[in-house]
Amino acid sequence: MHSIPRYAPKLFLPADLYGVTGWPLAQSLSPLLHNTGFQTLDIPAVYLRWEVPPERLPAFVDSVRLLGIRGCSVTIPHKMALLPLLDRISEQAELAGAANTIYWDGQTLCGDNTDVSGFLTPLADAPLENTDALLLGAGGAAHAVAAGLRLRRCRKVFVTTPSNRSHLPLAERFGFTPVPWEQRHDVPAGLIINTTPLGMRGKHEGESPYDFSLSATAHVADTTNAADGKAYADTAGIAYDIVYNPLETRFLREARRAGRRCVTGLDMFFGQGDAQFRLWTGRSLPPEARQNLEKALYGAR
Repeated sequence: MHSIPRYAPKLFLPADLYGVTGWPLAQSLSPLLHNTGFQTLDIPAVYLRWEVPPERLPAFVDSVRLLGIRGCSVTIPHKMALLPLLDRISEQAELAGAANTIYWDGQTLCGDNTDVSGFLTPLADAPLENTDALLLGAGGAAHAVAAGLRLRRCRKVFVTTPSNRSHLPLAERFGFTPVPWEQRHDVPAGLIINTTPLGMRGKHEGESPYDFSLSATAHVADTTNAADGKAYADTAGIAYDIVYNPLETRFLREARRAGRRCVTGLDMFFGQGDAQFRLWTGRSLPPEARQNLEKALYGAR
């Protein structure tokens, strides 16, 4: 009998199956994020990619039930179509009108929208109930942001899009105030959120949806009527970009120069992944998961 050398790598034998589904999935970093979490924490599980065309989504959900797949991330274009295929959905998913996470509660197959949690995590200390916000964009991510702002009772939310049309249904659904794109700089918002693709690496990288030199004077919050009586810092406000590649977009670079606190899309992406991981395992993603994500996106910095 041959003994195993002391330098042999530890065997990692997965017992539970997780994954991400969408169409297509070539750019997904979720496997890196979650597999790092499983291996670092010695959780015997593996996270795979499952490319599923829209017409096969019902059959895929049947497979989740049949095979006992323990959890799944769900991305474009399945987030809305998933809702009627589940046994129960969370308040966040219902409010956003989409689910990005499948998990089990006993024998009940559930859906949640951790994009909402991921968006809100970096804003935990911001007094949104005393803050006006400007939402740039009206796509799927904007709906998760809108749900988060509603759940945190943001004082007033303005929304706008370059088309001057696509934001109107979102504004009506959430009770937000629609603003013509040309008048977006006139809104005195303490929190400005970019959910458009402007600034994303590629053909939009040099663009920004907002010119902070034209911004109306605003503060992060009106603290004179704060219900909890806390004194908050008097700053120029917050700029939040859900784009995470590059890490600092033109939108954030110019916001920082204007004195705003900046929140990156990486904070939201990691936050939503961490919320998924906690739903599945009851544990938070370890620091190594974020470190590996940053290395994959930006290399050594």
